[in-house]
Amino acid sequence: MTQKLYEGKAKIVWATENPDEVAQQFKDDATAFDGKKKGQIVRKGVRNARISAILFRLLEENGIATQLLDQIFDDTLLCRKLEMFPVEVVVRNFAAGSICKRLGFEEGAPLKAPLLEFFLKDDSLSDPLITDAHIAELGLVSGGELDEIKRLALKVNSVLTGFFAERGVMLVDFKLEFGKDSAGNIVLGDEISPDTCRFWDANTKKKLDKDRFRRDLGDVEEAYAEMLKRVEK
Repeated sequence: MTQKLYEGKAKIVWATENPDEVAQQFKDDATAFDGKKKGQIVRKGVRNARISAILFRLLEENGIATQLLDQIFDDTLLCRKLEMFPVEVVVRNFAAGSICKRLGFEEGAPLKAPLLEFFLKDDSLSDPLITDAHIAELGLVSGGELDEIKRLALKVNSVLTGFFAERGVMLVDFKLEFGKDSAGNIVLGDEISPDTCRFWDANTKKKLDKDRFRRDLGDVEEAYAEMLKRVEK
């Protein structure tokens, strides 16, 4: 790792000696509500890096290209360098979070089919919900690229819902980010972890994710540790 390229709320991206590769270092810092709430979750960086590495390898085994190359430190992943699309993809299997506030769903209500939503990655606008028409108008993603992103997001959901069901976990919803590699291929990037997913215990409905931090539910570190334990099964 030679030079810091970017530091966000949850990760630091470092340049490497290979211009086509970067190192993503996961932080223990935690934020919520557009950065209004801040704190630290002990060993979050190590656990999120490990969970993401395992899940990205699982997806690779199922034909989904990811940016992961290797885990080089406990809290750091070596990754392909991507040109990221400025759009976050949220896949919802059950109602939770903002969709309940916007549309009046009861939290935990199962959706008839996996639901995709898109959000503009812009902190100054608080990452607003956008439609396909907005994406086209702003020129964020081409029509063909968006179709491929939708296909990949639903395939990721299919793989992960089965994986977590076997481990007694409901995959309520989760965020994905995609980019293009140097050859122009659409590749899954960023992370998949309790920071970016809602995980509930299938029997008790106990939350095992960042909502424990957001809502001051306690046992935050324990929830991240429990998710790593289940993912490693």
